[in-house]
Amino acid sequence: MDRLLTTALSVYAESGQQGFTVNAVTTASGVSLGSLYHHFGSFDGLAAALYTRCMEQLFAEMTTALTRARTARTGVRAIVTTYLRFTEEHPDAALFLHASAYSGYLATHTEQIRAAKENALKGLVDWMRPRIEAGEIAPLPAPLIDVLILGPVAETARRWLAPTYTGIDLAEAAKILPDRIWRSLQPESP
Repeated sequence: MDRLLTTALSVYAESGQQGFTVNAVTTASGVSLGSLYHHFGSFDGLAAALYTRCMEQLFAEMTTALTRARTARTGVRAIVTTYLRFTEEHPDAALFLHASAYSGYLATHTEQIRAAKENALKGLVDWMRPRIEAGEIAPLPAPLIDVLILGPVAETARRWLAPTYTGIDLAEAAKILPDRIWRSLQPESP
């Protein structure tokens, strides 16, 4: 199963969405079509499992970075810089995450992916909750906090990964974005 996922990511990275086919993955991995279907149910199931694996890796790294943060501000910095570092160190996984979110092959596994993302977000939400209760972070709905923190970082990563886009420097983004994002999360002054 791991071999199929690893090979599928390599095929996607080398061939793009157009070349990401069941034949390309089975040929590159040496695993039979029957074995792929046995483990994943379908090629879409393989893609959903790969998406989930990449997402869980990203969120695990962000959650680990959060455990070392002592304040809400340093926690936001940890999330942002870890996401950007993940993108740079694991461009294949980051590309698959960003490009696959808009592909048709994940549609039949929406509930599975939603549940996996909710579980992956749990570490971030659990870390944020006491900081919201303490008034360090504005009391916003959790999905909006997610958007305020991860939205700008995800778009920065997406543009950095796009072959036709230039001008994004991840090191520069890591210096600028954390404080800008932090300001959007601070409670309003009375």
